[in-house]
Amino acid sequence: MRNRTCFTAFKQSLLALLLLFSLGLLASCGGHDDDDDPAPGPTTGSLVVTISGLPVGVNGAVTVTGPASYSKLLTASSTLNDLAPGAYAVTAANVAYGSGSLAATPATQQVQVAAGATTSAGVAYAATAPLALALQEVASGLQAPTFLTAPASDSRLFIVERAGRIRIVDNGNLLATPFLDISSRTSTDGERGLLSMAFHPQYASNGYFFLYYTDLIGNIIIERRQVSAGNPNLADALASVQIIAIPHPGFSNHNGGLLSFGPDGYLYAATGDGGGAGDPSGNAQNTNLLLGKMLRLDVNASSIAQPYAIPASNPFVNTAGKRAEIWAYGLRNPWRYAFDTTAQLLYIADVGQGQREEVNVAPVGTAGNNYGWNIMEGTQCYNSATCNQAGLVLPKVDYGHDSAGGCSITGGYVYRGTALPELAGHYLYSDYCSGWLKSFTYSNGSASAVTDWAITNVGNIVSFGQDAQKELYMLSSSGKVYRIVRK
Repeated sequence: MRNRTCFTAFKQSLLALLLLFSLGLLASCGGHDDDDDPAPGPTTGSLVVTISGLPVGVNGAVTVTGPASYSKLLTASSTLNDLAPGAYAVTAANVAYGSGSLAATPATQQVQVAAGATTSAGVAYAATAPLALALQEVASGLQAPTFLTAPASDSRLFIVERAGRIRIVDNGNLLATPFLDISSRTSTDGERGLLSMAFHPQYASNGYFFLYYTDLIGNIIIERRQVSAGNPNLADALASVQIIAIPHPGFSNHNGGLLSFGPDGYLYAATGDGGGAGDPSGNAQNTNLLLGKMLRLDVNASSIAQPYAIPASNPFVNTAGKRAEIWAYGLRNPWRYAFDTTAQLLYIADVGQGQREEVNVAPVGTAGNNYGWNIMEGTQCYNSATCNQAGLVLPKVDYGHDSAGGCSITGGYVYRGTALPELAGHYLYSDYCSGWLKSFTYSNGSASAVTDWAITNVGNIVSFGQDAQKELYMLSSSGKVYRIVRK
């Protein structure tokens, strides 16, 4: 009896130990069973930005910034994923549309992105009042101003007077002493005189600038000059290197007259056809002469012995019977041309004979273009019902000689300043007789959105100008210079 009792007690003790051991195993296994751990929570969130009100083909300008230097520019509605939690700023800028702009509402907003959540923000665009332009007088009392320009990063304006002087407007004041006076070396017969200047791209370090003028017998002269060593408002009267002299016999008109450095660093010059009605000598189509042409010269290593070199990519290099200086031909009296470095396009405004005025547009790297004179005048055959147009580059915009048109185009620039963002990409031009201000935009090989800016009563518009900030100016035969501003 006693043994049975002891055996029973032993069994009970053994069962208790087994139970405790099993519970310990379960506890141990359960505490480290990865399959039973809760899944980690999300660590990022999303932001849905809805942009509305934009016409087809127009991009918005919405910037999202946030933690860890996050920045994203959006042009259309977007969902931004995997964003770190925190505060995000949504900033919307106005965008240009036609001649006006589209305003963004709200311009700025703050949103909070939370882990595992989606936040929304909305930006609505709507048309604002159309852009209207006006002219603000910046200088007066000038004698036949023909051009305005400025060195890079310079606040001054340099204004060319046809009689041979270059004047400076500094901080709104027209300085009494000319920057340069070559009036003894030129004349104002017909269309002659000092017609333009161009600052070397490295003017700040080398002090070089270039002149385009006609000498006392009418030859076209391109000349390098230099600023004085001690006075930035005065040129060195003795530092002069003639780059090229182009004979221009017989007539005092159609001298062309613009110098400009292209995006490639070469110096371009546009010459007239030599004058006389209808180009009687056929100069513009004669590639063995430099009249009626656009020239392209390398003046970066100019010296008295070799004032310029020929860029190897000029179209007629090593071609018999063709001048290697020529970049393009078939021009009557280009007044003026302009490089749009943003779009890499060259605009040439060419004065017509008696019917049509024209603007040509071509990629800056296109060499050897024949712009058609005197086969064509604008988009029409000259003095003929039909003509062979094979190989000719026709204008993108032309207009007729009438009360609404004018008589002599004055070419301007593509606007790339900052004061009038709605005007970006517009090529501005005028007419000497009518004095209006018009513009058009150019894309995909064609011009569109021709706009008349309702500018009147400013006299004969001789030229446009561009300052170092790429703001534009109009020069009147009345001796006044106007800046183009918002009305």
